[in-house]
Amino acid sequence: MHDGQLAVPFDVVRELVDAQFPEWRSLPVRRIASQGTVNAIFRIGDRLTARFPLEPREVDAARDWLEREAEAARELLGRTRFPTPEPVAIGEPGDGYPLPWSVQTWLPGVVATDSDPGESVAFAHDLAEFVRGVRAIDTRGRTFSGQGRGGELPAHDEWVETCLRRSETLLDVPPLRRMWEVMRELPRGGAPDLMNHGDLIPGNVLVSDGRLAGVLDVGGLGPADPALDLVSAWHLLEREPRQAFRQQLGCDDLEWERGRAWAFQQAMGLVWYYQQTNPTMSRMGRRTLARITAGWPPGPPASTGTT
Repeated sequence: MHDGQLAVPFDVVRELVDAQFPEWRSLPVRRIASQGTVNAIFRIGDRLTARFPLEPREVDAARDWLEREAEAARELLGRTRFPTPEPVAIGEPGDGYPLPWSVQTWLPGVVATDSDPGESVAFAHDLAEFVRGVRAIDTRGRTFSGQGRGGELPAHDEWVETCLRRSETLLDVPPLRRMWEVMRELPRGGAPDLMNHGDLIPGNVLVSDGRLAGVLDVGGLGPADPALDLVSAWHLLEREPRQAFRQQLGCDDLEWERGRAWAFQQAMGLVWYYQQTNPTMSRMGRRTLARITAGWPPGPPASTGTT
C-alpha cells in the first residue's frame, strides 16, 4: 500500500515476542486479517494485540510515535463507557523487523467494515455519546498540532487538488472540485479546539448487535477542530441515523458542514490511493463521497440548527 512498505513475516513476529517478552512464549500468536493501512496486526493469546508499523521511518521517530500513541490511549481509557485499547508494552527492533512495535489489549467485536451499522439509529446514538465523551476531555491548554486533519481546511488545498487530479478516470471530478471550492471557505467561527479521536472510520469502530462495542486506533487523540470527529456521520451512517447523530450532538449548521468537508478531504484520498492495494478502503471512500454529495448543496440554515 505504501512505498517501501515493511514486510512483517509471522515467524519474525513469533521470534520477537518470545525473545523480548518470555512470559508470553506459551501464548499462541496469529496474524489478523485487517483492512487497516498503518499496522500489521497479530493476536497474542486471547487478551493482547501486537501492532507492527508498515511504513518505514527512523527508529527514534517510530519510538516517539508509539510512545505518543500509548500516552493518548491512556488519556482516553475509561473516559467513555465504550472500550478502547489499553497500552501494554513497546517492543524493540530485531532480526527481520527494523522498528519498534507496540502491544495493547485486544477488544472483542466486529469492525464496522464487516458488520455495517449504517442503518442503526441506536448505533448513531452510541457514536454521538462517544464523540461527546471525547470532547469533554480537558485539552489542558493544548491546541491542534498542525499535523494531519483538524486545523484549517484551506491547508489541504494541495492534497485535495492531487486527489482530484488522480481521480479523473475514477470519479466525476468537476462537481467535486466545485464542492471543495465552497467547503474550503467554511470558517471556524471562533470555535476553540476540542479533543477528537481523529480517525472515526469503519475500520476503527467495533460493532456488536448493531451497537457500538468499542473504538480502535486511538493514538491520534488530540485537540482539533470540534467538527473533525463528525466525519463519522458520513463514513458510518445513512441519512436517518446521521440526523439522529447530529441532533444528539446539537451541531449547528457551520460545524456540521465543516464535518462534511473533513469527510470529503479524507474520502477523496481513499478512492484513488487504495484503488489497487486496499479495495475495501477505496470502496469506503466512494461510499462516503456518495453520502456527502447526496446532501449537497446544503439547504438554508435551519432555525434550530439540528435538522
